[in-house]
Amino acid sequence: MEKKTTDDLRQELMDQPSIKAYLSKNRSCFTQLGILDLLESLRERCGLPKAEIARRSGMSEVYLHQVFSGRRNPSRDRLLALCVGVGASLEEANQLLRQAAYAQLYPRLRRDAIIGHGLAHRHSLVEINESLFMANEKALS
Repeated sequence: MEKKTTDDLRQELMDQPSIKAYLSKNRSCFTQLGILDLLESLRERCGLPKAEIARRSGMSEVYLHQVFSGRRNPSRDRLLALCVGVGASLEEANQLLRQAAYAQLYPRLRRDAIIGHGLAHRHSLVEINESLFMANEKALS
């Protein structure tokens, strides 16, 4: 079976008179991993203890543990800071943003471009925030 693109799915969604039929027909196309699964896989891949991830993300260990346990839902900026902390790629960060129902980093927005560049080039949170400050943009944390 050929993999459907997002555009294909969007078109089918608009054309299908019944949401039940759409959901049934496209069951295999839906993302199976939740935000906690994605965060945990990124944490495991980076191999750092949660205390170090919290430090690199500019957040408290308590808050980080609450996020990883599902008791707290991080804002878009906190999620991006967490991506910096675990060394996520730009693609991984966008996947995590999508899964959390946040807007992906958009290169036509100056602030998003600065953050995306920082992720792509593995800059620290301090470096990204300095670039944001120099451009008169809001820091991540």
